[in-house]
Amino acid sequence: MLRWTIIFIIIAIIAGVLGFGGIAGGAAGIAKILFFIFIILFIISLIRGRKV
Repeated sequence: MLRWTIIFIIIAIIAGVLGFGGIAGGAAGIAKILFFIFIILFIISLIRGRKV
């Protein structure tokens, strides 16, 4: 999941440099959502791993 976040951030940066603001904003939004999902799943896996 973190890999997809990095891919979308790179797409957003490239689109921003080339002047495609809408695409850059969309890719950055997707990257932000994926990053927060990754963080939540990571924290859940840490908590569950310690209890076992």
